[in-house]
Amino acid sequence: MAAATWFNLHPLINSIVYSVVGFVMLGLGFYVYDKLTPWRMWKEIIDEHNIALAVIVGAMVLGISNIIAAAISG
Repeated sequence: MAAATWFNLHPLINSIVYSVVGFVMLGLGFYVYDKLTPWRMWKEIIDEHNIALAVIVGAMVLGISNIIAAAISG
């Protein structure tokens, strides 16, 4: 059995590329959302200990992740 037919790198490379694209898109979405809000989210979460905002940001990240995953997978 040839090594090329035993271990195909295309699915692995595709997974890595799509993961990187997904992380970049998630970061971009988070950055845009942070700039659109009148407050700075990290300052509110870290300095002010705003737990409610942290929960909302977590839900937003999950929502954006689902949208990106659906868009990538087709």
